[in-house]
Order: sequence, then C-alpha cells, then structure tokens
Amino acid sequence: MTRPRHFDLVVVGGGLGGVAAVLAAARLGLRSVLVSESDWIGGQVSSQCIPPDEHPWIESVGCTPAYRRFRDRVRAFYRRNYPLNAAARHAPLLNPGSGNIGPLSHEPHVACLVLEEMLAPWTSRGTVTVLRSHRLAAVSADGDEITSVLVRGSEGEEAELSGDYFLDATDLGDLVGMSGAEHVFGAESAAETGEPHALAGPADPYDQQAITWAMLLSLHPGTDNTIERPADYAEWREHRPPEWPGPLLSWEVSDHVTHRPRRRPLFTDRPAAGGVRYDLWHARRVLDAAHLDTEWADVTAAAWPMMDYARLPLIGVDEPTRERALREARQLSLSFLYWMQTEAPRHDGGTGYPELRPRGDLTGTPDGLAKMPYIRESRRIRAEVTLVEQHVGVEARAGLEGAERFPDSVGIAAYRIDVHPSTAGRPTIDIDTWPFQIPLGALIPVRMRNLLPAAKNIGATHLTSGAYRVHPGEWTVGEAAGALAGFCVRRAARPSQVRADEMLLDEFQTLLSGTLGVELEWPRYQALAPRHRFGYVQQAPAPSERTA
Repeated sequence: MTRPRHFDLVVVGGGLGGVAAVLAAARLGLRSVLVSESDWIGGQVSSQCIPPDEHPWIESVGCTPAYRRFRDRVRAFYRRNYPLNAAARHAPLLNPGSGNIGPLSHEPHVACLVLEEMLAPWTSRGTVTVLRSHRLAAVSADGDEITSVLVRGSEGEEAELSGDYFLDATDLGDLVGMSGAEHVFGAESAAETGEPHALAGPADPYDQQAITWAMLLSLHPGTDNTIERPADYAEWREHRPPEWPGPLLSWEVSDHVTHRPRRRPLFTDRPAAGGVRYDLWHARRVLDAAHLDTEWADVTAAAWPMMDYARLPLIGVDEPTRERALREARQLSLSFLYWMQTEAPRHDGGTGYPELRPRGDLTGTPDGLAKMPYIRESRRIRAEVTLVEQHVGVEARAGLEGAERFPDSVGIAAYRIDVHPSTAGRPTIDIDTWPFQIPLGALIPVRMRNLLPAAKNIGATHLTSGAYRVHPGEWTVGEAAGALAGFCVRRAARPSQVRADEMLLDEFQTLLSGTLGVELEWPRYQALAPRHRFGYVQQAPAPSERTA
C-alpha cells in the first residue's frame, strides 16, 4: 500500500455533522477529507430520506449561519429550477412539501445537490477532499492518539488517511468504537445517571432505539404499481410488537406520547384547525403538487411508526446479526408498502392503494427505499461532560427556569427527548425539554487526544441523545467539532486544554460567535419557553405526528 495521505482533519461520516465539520474547518484554513459511506452526502436529510425535524423558532434563531445558508439554498433551488406558481415562488418561507413535520420539508436529492454546491468551492481549491462510497475498515492508534484510518471503497479500493485530528460523524459511532475510545451504547440505569426516566434496573447496552428504512412514494390514480410480495410479508403481517395495540401492519398505532391506541390512516378527509391534515401522507410530504404550475404528483417520505424496526440492535453485535437486522428492516418497510397497496382499508371505501408508486428514480435505488437506514442511536463517547435529563428536561428541572447553562457552550439547539421503541421491548419515551446549549465538555473524550465526535455520538445518555440527534443539532455539533479541530491546530493546543484554560476558551468561543456567527446561548424569551408538544409557525403537528 502507498504511504498515507495526510490531512489536517479526517472526518469519517458524510452526514450533516460531517459536512458541517469540513465546511467550518475550511473557513479556518484546514485541509480536510470527508469519508462518506454513501455516494450521497447529507445522511439523514438525503441518503436516509428524512426531511428536517426542527424546533419552532428555526426561522429566526437557534441554528448556525451555515445551517441557515443550507436552508436558504434549498428554497432558492426550488425557485430556480421548479415551475412554481406565483404564490409559492414569492412565499418568503417556502415549504416545498408543505409537510407537517416542519417548515422546510423537501426532497432528499435536492438536499444532496445543495450540500454538494456548498462544498464545491472548497473541493475546487483542494481544501476539501470527498471520498464517496467508502467505509471505515481499520483504525491505527498509538496510545491516546489515532495515527491513521484505513477506508475501503465499494469496489474494494483502499486508502490510508492520516491526520492531526479525526472526527467521527458516522451514524453508529464506528470510529469511536474501532479506535478503542471509552464509550457507551444502549440504555443507562437510573442508579448511574440519576435520570427520572432511565432504566430502573441495571443498564442494558442492547436496549437501542428502532431504526427505520424510509422510502419515497407518490400517488398516481388509475395506475397499478403493486410491488412483488416481499419474502417476509406473512411474518410481518402477523407481527404484534409488545408495545403495539394490534398488528404492526395496520392503521392503528401506539400513540407516541400517551401509548394509547390511535388511528393513523394514510389519508383523512377531516382537516384539523387551520386546515392541517394529520394523516401519514402529509406528515413528511416533500413535494406539494399544489405549488407547481404544471401537472405534477405529490411526493412523500414514508418514515412512519409502523416502519420502526426494533427486533435486533445494530451496536455491539456480530456482523451476521447486524446484516440480519438491516435485511429485516428493509423487509418490514416493503411489507408495509405491499400491505398498503393490497390490503389496507381505504379512506374512501374498499381496500388497497395500488396507485402508490415507490420512487426509486428519486432515491437512486431499485425499490424506492432510501439508500441508507435512518439510525437514531450511536455509540456515545465517555466525555468530560455527560448530558443528562436533569440538564434539559422540564420535569427533571422542576422549579428551575430554562435548561442548564454551560459556561463552555459551543452552540444551541432545541428538540424534545424523543426515544423510539427499543430493541428491549420498551415503548416510546417523549419528554418536554427547555431549549438547550451544547457544552464543549460533551465533545471532549476522557482520554483520546485527537478524536472528536461530530454527530449524535457526543457525551450524552440514551435519553438526552434523543434530543440532540436531529438535523440542526447534528449540524451544530459537527460545526463546533470542525472549528475546535481548526482552532487546536492553529493554536497548537489540545481540546481539553481549550476547555480548561479560561483564556483559550474565551478565544475559541469568540471565534465561534465572531468568525462563524454561532449562537452560544438562547435569547431569554425563548430559553424560558419549554419545548412542549406544540408545533411550528406554519403548521402544527399533533403529538403522534412527530415520528422522527
């Protein structure tokens, strides 16, 4: 093998955190390489087909300027390239899909194109190198430092990459695990964390959140798009999860908040107040045909409660078990599609929606499923600061106003603690939170000197990671990690020194807030508004609408 290619920064994982990290590092003059397992960069917003889950204040506060540029460019992309009607073209807060999940529901391939556009000037200069369709194969370490990583392409080609800093932006925390860094996965016990909603008994590393293999669908009346009957259809047709009110393949779900049975049909003819339709179709619709001047079809992202796969965990298991879990998750999603096309009770009478068409042309896959599964839980570093429910939870902070204030804040985010059904048979957990900060201490491993988390693998618990994991939060973590690596290279300092030294910390926070424009604390009027189960400025989803 040839000698390693050296970079200032090696970022493993091509999701939002990884992209944000290399963009921040590039602005600070670092040369970095981004290793993406998929040929699409963007992770959950692109290759996983999950449009943004965002907090109610996202249009004015609570994300970094770089993430806001991403959002602005998505809207500009539709205005430049789609035949929008006058109302949509001039809407200042255009929501391409009018999805209930948030104010910016858009197609996953558009997200990928926009992110590529944001990286293009840096790749042209040679500041950022992107390796697509490459996976982490091995990690070399010398004591408390990573020296290089080996990555392997889809055709078997290999590259060894060395660097000053290594960032883990993978969905499962693969770099953290393979480097030997101290970490945790699964669910902690209340005895360990003191969290009111943690496990009453011992910790269970195999208590991990469900994954979802999303898909894109459109509706074409008068056509028959019924897929081939999935191999495992009979098994999934009879499956009844322990937390579910009946068969998984049905319109009856366990409500995300109350755990009581709730009907969630594909369509409803009865809009709620404000004209919002709380059905599956409108939850994550990513293209609203009503916005377009020419004949078009709606497109929706299917990532619904019936598609949550919680049989087997992905972390801490052998490769055959992991592959079985991924295969079964695909089969579950295809089985739900087949059930909808053939057996589902229709909103207008009869059974089956054969007019549902999987959009493999938009996902870049043969079957319309996303390129990658949507993974909600990662390995999490043992960090100088571990975020617990008592830092952010409204109930856990009874009598206190706002979330914990951290003097070493490197950004802000907001989302409720949202934990999906687990592989241990536990139902969903939904906990109100205050808008919160991201402390630098949660990004610093207890031992490793040149490894940083850049996604949902920060120092958090099974519970709190459910609040920090969604789109703008992941971006902010990645941007902070990239900026921290750049600052440490320029100042010849280590991350732990930056946090421990008051002058270095002040200098780093000034770089974040000044050069990058990152908000380090919430305005008081929003910091004291808990993230209750209310919706967004444009459309307000009901509690069980939020299935991210």
